[in-house]
Amino acid sequence: MPEQLDDTKMAGALRAATEEVFSTMLGIEVAAGEPYRLPSKPEPTNGVVALIGLTGKWVGTGSVFCTGDFARKISGQLLMSEFASIDQEVLDAIGEVTNMIVGSFKNSLEAEVGMLNMSIPVVVFGHNFTATSIHRTEWLVVPFECGSERLIVKACLAPQTEHQHRRAIDVHAPLSQVVV
Repeated sequence: MPEQLDDTKMAGALRAATEEVFSTMLGIEVAAGEPYRLPSKPEPTNGVVALIGLTGKWVGTGSVFCTGDFARKISGQLLMSEFASIDQEVLDAIGEVTNMIVGSFKNSLEAEVGMLNMSIPVVVFGHNFTATSIHRTEWLVVPFECGSERLIVKACLAPQTEHQHRRAIDVHAPLSQVVV
């Protein structure tokens, strides 16, 4: 098992997953930009972000970010409806789109990193907020353009450390067996 994943392979998996979901499920064509690395120090932003945790021998997070307007458009295409504002249906739809993208990304990497499990999506909408992963790993970012809108798809994935593995086991152990 590799100690680090190739950026080209990860970016290709993110690009292919996003393009497939947008084309097949939403009927929206997106154009991928150049992938880049982003430190885990987030800047405040406005819009909708969805995060999905990944666990296994590798751990990390997959994320999709867009403006509120683009979130309404994406949700409208998925649900064949119009949305005047960001409501629970829009947040749920963005969570589902993120689930499809991150799920496809995960599936394409499993041959190399082993089986990965996914959490349920967490979706946040707001102004002047930050979202980050506590893994302190750099994000691999793939930007997409769709007309005047921009979609950011990113992932951070690293081998699980012995401490993380032991802590995950401890969380699921009966209280009488917890190692401190």
